[in-house]
Amino acid sequence: MTDKHKNIVHAESSGDNRPIFSVSDISQALKRSVEENFSHVRVRGEISRFTLARSGHMYMTMKDENSVLDAVCWKGMSSRLSISPEDGMEVIATGRLTTYPGRSNYQIVIEQMEVAGEGALLKLLEDRRKKFLAEGLFNPEFKKELPYLPDCIGVVTSPTGAVIRDILHRLDDRFPRHVLLWPANVQGDGAVEQIVAGIEGFNSIKWGGNVPRPDLLIIARGGGSLEDLWAFNEEAVVRAAADSNIPLISAIGHETDTTLIDFVSDKRAPTPSAAAEMAVPVRANLIETLAISGVRLHRAMNRSYEDNRRDIEGLSRGLPNPTRIAEEATQRLDDCFEKLINAKDYYYKNLASQILQLSAGLISPAQYIAVKQNEFISQIRAWSRGISSFVEKKSHELDLASLKLEGVSFQRVLDRGFALVTDLDGKPLLSATSTEPGMSIGIKFSDGDVRGTILSERKLIEKKKRSTRKKSLDVGDEPQGSLL
Repeated sequence: MTDKHKNIVHAESSGDNRPIFSVSDISQALKRSVEENFSHVRVRGEISRFTLARSGHMYMTMKDENSVLDAVCWKGMSSRLSISPEDGMEVIATGRLTTYPGRSNYQIVIEQMEVAGEGALLKLLEDRRKKFLAEGLFNPEFKKELPYLPDCIGVVTSPTGAVIRDILHRLDDRFPRHVLLWPANVQGDGAVEQIVAGIEGFNSIKWGGNVPRPDLLIIARGGGSLEDLWAFNEEAVVRAAADSNIPLISAIGHETDTTLIDFVSDKRAPTPSAAAEMAVPVRANLIETLAISGVRLHRAMNRSYEDNRRDIEGLSRGLPNPTRIAEEATQRLDDCFEKLINAKDYYYKNLASQILQLSAGLISPAQYIAVKQNEFISQIRAWSRGISSFVEKKSHELDLASLKLEGVSFQRVLDRGFALVTDLDGKPLLSATSTEPGMSIGIKFSDGDVRGTILSERKLIEKKKRSTRKKSLDVGDEPQGSLL
């Protein structure tokens, strides 16, 4: 027994020596057999139940009148397919057969895909055309005007084909322009992505940068079959052309070839050379046209000048001689000038006479100042006398008031033996009731001030007794006369 059948279990009863396989053994054996015998196949069928998983893998079935085959296209391969699978599309898928043991199914792993037959392509083409037409991508109001003489032209095409050489040659013959080439495959793998990149790349160029932004785009390729031109029928290419802000000329195939990009482009050219002719005018023709227009303009200007001259001469016949009009006006000007000079002299003389008349009744300023000065001095003297008299009168009145005040002054009362009793703040004490024992007082005499203290009546009596006793003692203590 080989390693392939290590999981085989032999029958233990009825003497049957045939091996028993596990389900996994059978599945793996079938998987190896299918993959070894169908490692590269091409299958034709109609796509149905197409599903694009979130992982990016494509799942679908391919069917014909009698059978159904499951199909899968992994994410890495799906991005490189030349067409976008759709339900109902008849295709030829290239890949390998394998099995899916989890469901006991067999399936084809798709590596390449192409539309099967021109009829299927035409049906798909018509379906897409109707779809874009319904969306309004072909509406004429979306078409942009081509610039009359673009400074820079962007071309998206193959760099190695005859198309770019035809375009450059035609531009050099008509009117040489600056051309930017965006190299792109125009059929086969990667053609759609590169064409879209070229259209979007030219539109992304900013004005005023190091790379000039094209004023016009040309999308071109030579003739070929419907399959060869199919990249220009893909939705991504059509939408990129419709979204282009730069006017675009499509020049795909020969005059009888029509692709979907032709419907959305701003201008369709039957051939790449025709696209170059649409892009620029013929320089020689333009120079000739300018020369002819210049001659016509010169002649028109001369005719207009002559017509205006004749009109002026005709109108001048009915007008008076300008010289005579000027002479009369000059004479009137001279008369007015003389009258103005005379009027000025008369005005000045009359004004001088009025000044003399008015000045006769005026007083000399010096005399007027002298009079006012005398009046001022007289007023000052009068004021001085009045002030002196007022001061003397008020001085006399002040002396009288001083005498009266002196007569009623308390100082005179003091001089007569009276005294003024005050508290320590100098406030007069007018009665005994305003004092109290122990209170300090001030006594003002005519010749000075003294201070004292208020005593109670009992202390006053004792003080008087002591004073009397002291006096008696003083009398008794007189020195006795000497007996000797």
